[in-house]
Amino acid sequence: MKNSIFLRLRNYFATGVITTIPIFITIYVVLWIIDVFSRLLPDLINPNKYLPFKIPGIEILIACILLTILGMISATLFGRRLLRFSETILEKIPVLRTIYSSVNQLTQSFGGKDNNSLNKKVVLVEFPSKGSWAVGFTTSEPKNYNLGRLQGNFASVFVPTTPNPTGGYLLIVEKTSLIYLNMNFEEASKFVISAGSVGNIS
Repeated sequence: MKNSIFLRLRNYFATGVITTIPIFITIYVVLWIIDVFSRLLPDLINPNKYLPFKIPGIEILIACILLTILGMISATLFGRRLLRFSETILEKIPVLRTIYSSVNQLTQSFGGKDNNSLNKKVVLVEFPSKGSWAVGFTTSEPKNYNLGRLQGNFASVFVPTTPNPTGGYLLIVEKTSLIYLNMNFEEASKFVISAGSVGNIS
């Protein structure tokens, strides 16, 4: 009888932990995002800096509105000219041009601006050792790589880390060793972030 009660309490405890961990992590991430936006927004346009009370999450709302306005401006002729002018300046600064060019190409690749048919294809790549497989995204597929001794038909594959997909590894892999999956970018991202608990590989 006592063992039965103990087992039941242990199961309840385990269920409570499994239930609350995602909630606490979500709350922590939201609070972290709010803190980041509160630091980025100038005090002049942040109501929480001068109102007698705080409005939780107002920084995110203001940031979303500003980003939407910037997107609308960049879609106009004036905005495109201003953007090109800014890019020209950034590309002339030695260190910044390297960072900007790399980040810009990455965001265009995963943002769908690149019309390459292979872009954002989800693949399985044998990594980090033989017999182990990781989910990756093909970022480019040049007809021929010539990197010193490396010659052949290869593809560049970005393998994100779990649960933080912003970090990862860039692999140059022989195309014949890749397994192409019937998954879109969003499905694969959920699979990676959830450590394989959400979604199925197909």
